[in-house]
Amino acid sequence: MQLEQQKILILDFGSQYTQLIARRVREAKVYSEIHPFNISLKKLTALKPSGIILSGGPSSVYDQGAPIIAAETFDIGVPVLGICYGMQLTSHLLGGKVSPCSMREYGKAELTIDANDDLFKSFATGSTLKVWMSHGDRLEIVPPGFESIGHSGNSPLAAMRNKEHRIYGVQFHPEVVHTPQGRQILENFIFTICGCEPVWTMKSFIQQSIESIRATVGDKKVICGCSGGVDSTVAAVLIDKAIGRQLTSIFVDNGVLRKNEFETVSRLLRETFSINLVAVDAARRFLEKLSGISDPELKRKIIGNEFIAVFDEEASKLGTIDFLAQGTLYPDVIESVSFKGPSATIKSHHNVGGLPEKMHLTLLEPFRELFKDEVREIGKELGIPDDLIQRQPFPGPGLAIRLIGPVSEPDLKLLREADAIIIEEFKNAGLYHSVWQSFAVLLPIKTVGVMGDERTYEKVIVLRAVESVDGMTADWVKLPYDLLDRISSRIINEVKGVNRVTYDISSKPPSTIEWE
Repeated sequence: MQLEQQKILILDFGSQYTQLIARRVREAKVYSEIHPFNISLKKLTALKPSGIILSGGPSSVYDQGAPIIAAETFDIGVPVLGICYGMQLTSHLLGGKVSPCSMREYGKAELTIDANDDLFKSFATGSTLKVWMSHGDRLEIVPPGFESIGHSGNSPLAAMRNKEHRIYGVQFHPEVVHTPQGRQILENFIFTICGCEPVWTMKSFIQQSIESIRATVGDKKVICGCSGGVDSTVAAVLIDKAIGRQLTSIFVDNGVLRKNEFETVSRLLRETFSINLVAVDAARRFLEKLSGISDPELKRKIIGNEFIAVFDEEASKLGTIDFLAQGTLYPDVIESVSFKGPSATIKSHHNVGGLPEKMHLTLLEPFRELFKDEVREIGKELGIPDDLIQRQPFPGPGLAIRLIGPVSEPDLKLLREADAIIIEEFKNAGLYHSVWQSFAVLLPIKTVGVMGDERTYEKVIVLRAVESVDGMTADWVKLPYDLLDRISSRIINEVKGVNRVTYDISSKPPSTIEWE
């Protein structure tokens, strides 16, 4: 099976885990795409999928307006796997029975394997697996032609199949880390049932992207927004490899960067990568617009609008420019807009939701449907140093959304100093590259303290450190006490205006990684 012929389509029914399904398929080196549940049957067929996965979702199949697909979807001749709501919908459409649970099942459960070929290949019949359940309905009767292949204590029909038509369903979520052997189950579907081969690699993506960028751009010029972060830097290097001097990269100091970021990044891009770079000091311009703004969405909009305005102005100095390149990632898109389905919008991102309706440049976003670790793999393939590739994610709106409350220059300076201490201490402890993100948040409150036998009334810094694979879910890191002690002591002693440091022990979900 050739690369261009291999494709697992995920139909989105509103689950916050839909992106994780796509990620797990790609981890198996098979290409995946997400499409809304209501994609037309004609378009679905034209995409020539090797298999289809129906995501979970918050609805009941009996809800008014519940997302429904055409029953003919199961007749196009490719394997189908329904997950949670996807399984219930499969049963509902094909003649089974779904009913509300007498006791809802959320969290860890044990699945007993009743048939160990195809979907549960390599698992012994009668063995039990730890799985993650999240449902209020359950399957009572399988559709005609189906059989049960797994059960749990609360779901006697927790997995089903129609082997002849290659239609499968599981009540649990194999895509989440809380189902430890879920990856194997998904790979059984991808390889054993769908017949795919592991040929989707970042090396192949680079070659395809270079060809696509050249075909899209032609002989026109591109400007690329560089922030010094992983995504924009890798994008700049990739696009430079495709079109060379047709690309001008622009790094804008928006006033909400980390300590010494503007100078360090400008030097790195010019000297290490010989990229055609224009460095624009627009800090004053951004800070005047942000002054006194507390609403996080408004902060994003202001930064996004001003960001594009600067680019329009710089483009006019460079002659005719047609494309604006950005390092936008899949999670940026999904968390900003209902991009390919009804997944709930969580927040906007300045690369996406903050764009003005009328923009004078056409977007070029080579990583729009990639995850962070995929972009890091591309960076390694392109020869970018590990020190830059392994930099922790930094939000597009920068410190503006880590400063809770109104934006002011004194508070930004305070936050920068605290953040720099955290980065330095994590690097000294050898933990910087092993955690997903570690950073400071400044709260808009003051607390009483005692320093030098005097009463103080100063601000609070929150330390946030999480571990994650792709940013879609995250757990707080159990940091060593001595590291917490050093960070707290240094911030309180070295950052004037802070007398208290706290540690955020919230996971995503239900919290988000950033505070705003």
